[in-house]
Amino acid sequence: MTTPARSALAPLHVLVTLDFPESFLDRVRAVDPRVVLDHHPVAEHEDPAGVVPAHVLARAEVMYTSAVLPGPDTAPSLRWVQLDTSGIDHVRGTSLWHSDCVITTLGGVSPAPLAEWIIMMVLAHAHHLRTTERLAATHTWPSREYRWNSLMPRNLRASTIGIVGYGRIGKEVARISRALGMDVVALRRGGSAPVEAGSPVRTEERFGDSGDVEGVTELPASQLHDLLARSDYVALTVPLTPQTEGMIGASEIAAMKPTAVLVNGSRGGVVDEAALLAALDQGHLDLVASDVFDAEPLPVDHPFWSHERSVVTPHVAGFAPDYLDVVGTLFTDNLRRYLADSPLLNVADRERGY
Repeated sequence: MTTPARSALAPLHVLVTLDFPESFLDRVRAVDPRVVLDHHPVAEHEDPAGVVPAHVLARAEVMYTSAVLPGPDTAPSLRWVQLDTSGIDHVRGTSLWHSDCVITTLGGVSPAPLAEWIIMMVLAHAHHLRTTERLAATHTWPSREYRWNSLMPRNLRASTIGIVGYGRIGKEVARISRALGMDVVALRRGGSAPVEAGSPVRTEERFGDSGDVEGVTELPASQLHDLLARSDYVALTVPLTPQTEGMIGASEIAAMKPTAVLVNGSRGGVVDEAALLAALDQGHLDLVASDVFDAEPLPVDHPFWSHERSVVTPHVAGFAPDYLDVVGTLFTDNLRRYLADSPLLNVADRERGY
């Protein structure tokens, strides 16, 4: 997907609404002498109208933002928005969504840390970390019999991990899982059959794309229940779209092994939380580890906090330690592409929802 042609000599007004340091802004300015940068950080839940002057928003041609999502009425010059998120579910239904403005995402910035978080949960379960933490908290050294019978690790080399959403994050999970000797079954993100010769394929470039992982069994979306039934661990790495919302409901949870572990690093709306809690209360599933929830922050009285088979982390799995450097590379690369009228990286597909 390419942007419309623009005057080669016209200044490029870029608006950044994130609280980035001057070093990041200098990287943006250094892309081209035509770049005119406006920096107006908008805090979470702050009204953008009180922070970004109307004339700045009106002249912006490019915007780097997270939650400032203007439409043509307030940003008539806007032609490209770089989101500071991998998902675009929060944009759906807004004026920006319904405009002709190109939207790009941060997809590919944090597959490694998110995959590591998923594998951390797998290893913590396999090696009984929660039980050993409880023993340590009471300074208890259990008997050899207890250790042998209750703390024997799971044999990951005889375990299967099912990955629901085989994109950049899913492939990184598969790569680490295969290194641990696990069998890997993955549900293709698009849910379609393999592309046949002569069939149209998507050619948009994606930041951080990596090659396929050897030894992975790929399945179409129609075989979700088969994947769930085969898996000892299930990792959710799909984007939140109309097609994936609520895709793990009561029947899907029932299809999983009673001893299975569900790890959600995608979005809260992908899972029916009420059905999940009901299953846990009935003794179905060994563990549920979630970094994302329907309501965030997770309410203080939510059962997930205290359930003995639930692990909660506060939406941190995708934090990338080299975030500023990586997103700076992505954004400045895309700026050069934009000025050269070349295809942008990570163009969001409104029809597919990511």
